[in-house]
Amino acid sequence: MNATPDEHIAAPDSTAVRVALWRALHLQFDPPPHVHEDDIGLKLAAPDDGWRDRPDMHPEGTRAFRASIVARARFIEDLVAEQAGRGVGQYVLLGAGLDSFAQRRPEIASRLRLFEVDRSGPQAWKRQRLVALGYGIPEWLRFVPVDFEAGDAWPEGLAAAGFDPGQPAIVASTGVSMYLTTDAIMAMLRQIASLAPGSVLAMTFLLPLELADPDIRPGLERAVQGARASGTPFVSFFTPAQMLAMARAAGFKDVRHVSAAALGERYFAGRPDGLRPPNNTEELLVATAGR
Repeated sequence: MNATPDEHIAAPDSTAVRVALWRALHLQFDPPPHVHEDDIGLKLAAPDDGWRDRPDMHPEGTRAFRASIVARARFIEDLVAEQAGRGVGQYVLLGAGLDSFAQRRPEIASRLRLFEVDRSGPQAWKRQRLVALGYGIPEWLRFVPVDFEAGDAWPEGLAAAGFDPGQPAIVASTGVSMYLTTDAIMAMLRQIASLAPGSVLAMTFLLPLELADPDIRPGLERAVQGARASGTPFVSFFTPAQMLAMARAAGFKDVRHVSAAALGERYFAGRPDGLRPPNNTEELLVATAGR
């Protein structure tokens, strides 16, 4: 499973690395109980020794965004565990980045066929890192190279990797929708809605900046500016009502909105440090396919 000589290897996107480091920062800086425990992403990223001194890693300045990242990760993995317990046997991560579910939760992941969908260069890089760290590539973990921005047909890639369209699946897409056009998101929603009945999608989306709490808005505006400067601008923002309407129009049978406030109540209630995801920033769509 190492990269072939002609396979392009490229470092992961800076956003994928940032997410992995924020998860690690949660373990290193925030007191227990930890909402999500992931230090493997840090091992994969292998940043320079001074990584915690970076402006985007300031423990206090990034705490709200860090809380949002670990909240969505915990919710997704709770959903995967729940669906696997009901017999769903396929899990698809769209835009997998440095996700480490396969390495951290093998007791669940090994019962699934797990498909990580991402660009080929970062995938080749990640495979090399997993082998170098001694994790290896288990048979049930499949890498599916797809470039969403180039319009690659990811369902065909999934099928080639052994995905069974006749069986239900869990599909997760976190931190991706803001980079895609509305048309691309609708196409993705239609493709997932056409999967076997009982398939479940969990997808994050960003609310329009003017709806964000005033104290968090400057940080979001800096994130938007940074994304534009790095050549990966945020192009899509939706209200919950708009996102639910899109999911229904795409053909999903059941749709629901999971707010950041709901995640805060579920995972952060009673914390003495006040750590909590910000309201009205990044929210979740959960949709179930059916015919």
